[in-house]
Amino acid sequence: MRRVRAESPEAVAQKLQARRRRPLLQGDGKLMLVAADHPARGALGVRDQATAMADRYELLARLAIALSRPGVDGVLGTPDIIDDLALMGLLDDKIVVGSMNRGGLRGAAFEMDDRFTGYDIDSIKRDGLDFAKTLVRVNLEDPATVATLEANARAVDDAYRAQLPIMLEPFMSNWVDGKIVNDLSTEEVIKSVAIASGLGNSSAYTWMKLPVVENMEAVMASTTLPTLLLGGEPKGTPEEVFASWQKTLALPGVRGLVVGRTLIYPHDDNVAGAVDTAVAMVHGTAS
Repeated sequence: MRRVRAESPEAVAQKLQARRRRPLLQGDGKLMLVAADHPARGALGVRDQATAMADRYELLARLAIALSRPGVDGVLGTPDIIDDLALMGLLDDKIVVGSMNRGGLRGAAFEMDDRFTGYDIDSIKRDGLDFAKTLVRVNLEDPATVATLEANARAVDDAYRAQLPIMLEPFMSNWVDGKIVNDLSTEEVIKSVAIASGLGNSSAYTWMKLPVVENMEAVMASTTLPTLLLGGEPKGTPEEVFASWQKTLALPGVRGLVVGRTLIYPHDDNVAGAVDTAVAMVHGTAS
């Protein structure tokens, strides 16, 4: 990998252009996606291990296991991750989602200035990726929010012109003791959905990526847009986390899961087992 990157950087584009692509939805119309965009926002910790995701080779090995499991439809990542996976030949017949904005790094004084620093729609199309993803944090007390909203609206416009699906991950966020905290109350999640749904000059290609919170029935009643569930940072026992996902996956409009650390770094370190459990919930069958 290191030699190819140093001596033949054109190999990245060649691998991406040569990969076999598949329809976005097929079979049961559900998606099971593995998320790997955490390192680019400086989020390397998993539970009590502050640097769990720091070793890139271990992360790639875990992603290789996850992507090899039957029923895993694809991966979400920043360009560095996607390029590594392409060089490894792991993206054939997978849905590849390009993560666009990570400018507002967690813990930074400029965290709400979440400008686009990853993919843009043009580069997602250039690389033959299948889906775009943005983060839309709305802080009513921080002036940086308006620039974030406008940038996301323009991304939705660009995605519409490119006929490219784009998933928006919205949160109502607040400064608490110098840190940004997302409000995961049902009412605020519904408000974030309403704001994000109206971004751009067409919602034809817009999807939602939403956290699992209390009263997801009300959350899903607030939108007609196709929705993927956000796995988020692992909290609680695996049984509790999986039970909350399974209940919500049955709701109308829910099209699947996008999960990262919970599956890539599970409690028992059994990546294949954790992924297979999630696949069974999404696709209705263990693999």
